[in-house]
Amino acid sequence: MTAEAAVRVAMLRSPRLQQEYARLGLARADVLEAVQVANPTLSLSRSYLDPGSGYNRLAGLTMPLADLLVLPVRTRLARAEYERAKLEIAGAVLNVAADVEAAWYTYVGAQQVADMRTAVAGGADAAAELAQRFFDAGNISELQLKQEQAAASEARIIAARARADAGRARLTLNTLLGLSGEDAAWATSDRLPMPVGAEDDPQQLADLARTSSLELLAARQQAEILVDALGITRKLRWLGGSEIGYERERDADGSRLRGPTLDLELPIFNQGQAKLARAEALLARARARVATAELGVDNAVRLGAEQVRELSQVVAIHRDALIPQREKVVERSQQEQNFMLIGVFELIQAKVQEYNAYESYLEAVRDYWLARVELMRAVGQRLPSDAAIGDRTPSVQDILTPSAEEAMPGMDHSGHDMSSMPAAPADAMEGMDHSGMDMPAKPDAPMAPAAAPADAMEGMDHSGMDMPAKPAAPAVPASAPADEMEGMDHSGHDMPATPTPVDHSQHGAPPASPAPPTQDEKETEEDTPTPPDHSAHGDTP
Repeated sequence: MTAEAAVRVAMLRSPRLQQEYARLGLARADVLEAVQVANPTLSLSRSYLDPGSGYNRLAGLTMPLADLLVLPVRTRLARAEYERAKLEIAGAVLNVAADVEAAWYTYVGAQQVADMRTAVAGGADAAAELAQRFFDAGNISELQLKQEQAAASEARIIAARARADAGRARLTLNTLLGLSGEDAAWATSDRLPMPVGAEDDPQQLADLARTSSLELLAARQQAEILVDALGITRKLRWLGGSEIGYERERDADGSRLRGPTLDLELPIFNQGQAKLARAEALLARARARVATAELGVDNAVRLGAEQVRELSQVVAIHRDALIPQREKVVERSQQEQNFMLIGVFELIQAKVQEYNAYESYLEAVRDYWLARVELMRAVGQRLPSDAAIGDRTPSVQDILTPSAEEAMPGMDHSGHDMSSMPAAPADAMEGMDHSGMDMPAKPDAPMAPAAAPADAMEGMDHSGMDMPAKPAAPAVPASAPADEMEGMDHSGHDMPATPTPVDHSQHGAPPASPAPPTQDEKETEEDTPTPPDHSAHGDTP
């Protein structure tokens, strides 16, 4: 069932519209009563004379004089009132149609949100089950396990509330449509229309509303009727209850008297001041209602147009910025999780945030169409831009089950060689957080073996060690090959990598003075790096 189909069903089945149609019948009855004059009054009398002298008979026919004088004017006023009633009822029909459309958009949006929340709850349950397995394997703490389980419980609660909201919205729509029982087993589209490309100009909509707003037109019609009624009241205020008629009398002797009659109400005490004051007050109130309606319609149209424009921008921000950004976050998170740079729970959280972005997008589209319904209500007719409605948003099923190309865009694992990885259990590293390690952003090279060269240590964080970031290589004793000592880590040994020359000054005999170095020894000494200072790592021998 589309929004247009829902409106058609409401026009035929809605009890609320049946009430409005009944009001139209009442207005038509008032017109019929107004165009008819009051029934004449027949009077008969018989009066006796002296006993045995006979009796007189009198017959008369009268009718109100004011009804005959104001009949044309009253007919005109009644027809104008009927037109005003039709405008009011047409406005009520438009309000019912707007309420049905708003209820339809609300229900479809609520159903989309419920489906998204159900999917998020399913993902949260899967994350909680995975956390339980990790906890059983000793990979995460009990705190992390309870956090995932609590998040899953909250997701289920939110999903249940979303489904309840969707059910409530459907019942509201059924009430407006006049459907229940088996008639309410209808299905609707799961996709809302996209916002139109070009919105209507607010000034043009305001000008259109001044001539098409049914509420405003009905208020103006009422004011015109009361202006005419005030003029009639001023002219006929002196008539009061005057009557005109015809009388015929027959005496006892057979003579007859006949002729017209006129009964006039003398305006001595009541001169129609109350009727005149009432007519003037009704006209003043009607004019105030016209001014209020004009101001309200103008402000409602401008506010509605502004709301539509702002919500259209919100939809555009979701479509062009937020959703692509969240999709890219999921893509990068998937890549980092593949390289064990983040845990699987961080990836799940990124996916949940992506679903939240989609849900916010669907809610923004729903709010946009609800704002357009209110704008249509203020204008009094369909918006000119309705002709540009075309594309529709993706369904929840399209969001939850993307195509294979869209599932992990940009990921190419054909060049990854996993043969160099150690034969560790598949789930040993799963869920571990390496975000605090200063590893390269793109570790494309395979993992180095234990006996890695010195260059393999480059990029690691040694900020907590009291040694230079890149110490010079220590002098290698002649007895050890250079290849065997290279890359070994002596930071945990109490002995320095290069022995300090022994001081023999305390042994009693001064050491022999060394011979002056030759030229070759000087060059060799210059090329030899200075041994590092390990005094901070322990006592030197």
